[in-house]
Amino acid sequence: MAFPFNTEYPSIESLRERAKKRMPGFAFEYLDGGCNENINIRRNTDEIREIQLKPRYLKNYNTSKLETELFGIKYDAPFGISPIGLQGMMWPNAPEILAKASLKHNIPFILSTVTTTSIERASELTEGRAWFQLYHPTEEWLRDDILKRAHAAEVPVLVILCDVPTFGYRPKEIRNGLAMPPQMNFRNILQVMGKPAWAAQTLKLGLPNFATMKPYMKNGMSIKQLGKWMNATFSGRLNEEKIKPLRDLWKGKLVLKGVVSDEDAEEAIRLGFDGIIVSNHGGRQLDAGESTIKPLAHISEKYGDQISVMMDSGIRSGPDIARVMSSGADFSFLGRSFMYGVGALGDKGGDHTIAMLKMQLQQVLEQVCCENVKDLPSYLVK
Repeated sequence: MAFPFNTEYPSIESLRERAKKRMPGFAFEYLDGGCNENINIRRNTDEIREIQLKPRYLKNYNTSKLETELFGIKYDAPFGISPIGLQGMMWPNAPEILAKASLKHNIPFILSTVTTTSIERASELTEGRAWFQLYHPTEEWLRDDILKRAHAAEVPVLVILCDVPTFGYRPKEIRNGLAMPPQMNFRNILQVMGKPAWAAQTLKLGLPNFATMKPYMKNGMSIKQLGKWMNATFSGRLNEEKIKPLRDLWKGKLVLKGVVSDEDAEEAIRLGFDGIIVSNHGGRQLDAGESTIKPLAHISEKYGDQISVMMDSGIRSGPDIARVMSSGADFSFLGRSFMYGVGALGDKGGDHTIAMLKMQLQQVLEQVCCENVKDLPSYLVK
C-alpha cells in the first residue's frame, strides 16, 4: 500500500506529540487547551467515538468516493479547515501553509479575523476559494470595510461567529500572559530558547500580527494597549439587530458558526442563513456545555432539509469524520488537527494531514461498503 504522507506520523495523535516537542509551551498550550477544567474538550472527541457504523459486506459495491458538494461547489473530501486565531504564533506562517494545502487538495479553508494572514493574502493563495470568519466589530464602518475587502477578495462564504459572547476562562493562557505578539516573560523566553526550529522560523519571517486588522490599528501599541483595543473593537454577542445588516450587505453564502440549540438553528433559518456549523468552539468557551455531536444529531434531523448543517469540534481522524457524517452532517471541519500537523512538520504539515485524513476516511468507506459519503447515515448503528 502506497502512503501519500510521512509514515512516521500516521495519526493526529502522533502529530500532536511531535508538535508538542517543537512548539514553545505557551504556544502549544494555547492550541491544545480548552477552558476551565478542560472537560468539554475531552467530551467532544469521546462522544463522537461512541458512534458505531454497520458494514454491509455482501451488497453490490463498486468503489467509494469522497467528493462532496456544498453550496454548489464540489470539494474533494467532506471536510475542511476551521478558523483558528493566532495561528502564526503557534507556528510561523501556519495559515499560509494551510491555505496552500487546501487549494492543492480542493477543500475549504476558513480564515479567522484574528489570525495572522490577511483576507487578501488568503484569497490569493487559494485562488479566491478561502472562506472568511468574521468576529463582529462594534463599529458599523469597520464591519462594512471588512465586508468590502472580503467581497473584493472574492470570498465565497462568510462565516459569522456566535459562540464567543464573552471570552472563555482559560487558566493556562492567563498564566502564560498570552497576547499578540506573545508577552515575553522570563518563562516564555526560556521556552522559545528551547525550540530552535520555531525560533529560527519566527526570526526569518518576523513576529506575527493580526494581518487583517493591521490597517485599523495604531502603530507602536503596547501589549496592554493592544488588548484594550481588541476588546473595544469586537463584540461577540450577536442578535437579530446585528445579523440583519450583515445578511443585507453580504451577497454570497452566509453561515452561522457556534449553533448548539434548536432555538438558534430556527433563528438562523428565519434570518436567511445558508448554513450553520454546530460547534462549541473546540471546547474553549463553555466547559459545562454538551459535546457537539449530541446537538448535531437532532439539529440535522429536524432542520437538515431547510439549511446546510455542518459540524466542528472534537474531530481527530478519518473514522471521526465518518461518524460525524453518519450522524447527519453535510460537511465537517477540523481545527486543532491541522495545527498539530503544521506544528509537527512545518511547511509539509498541511499537505500531510489532509492526505492522511483522506486515506483514513477512504478506508472506512471501503470497509463498510459505502460508495458515497452522503449515504453514510444509512450505515449508522442506532
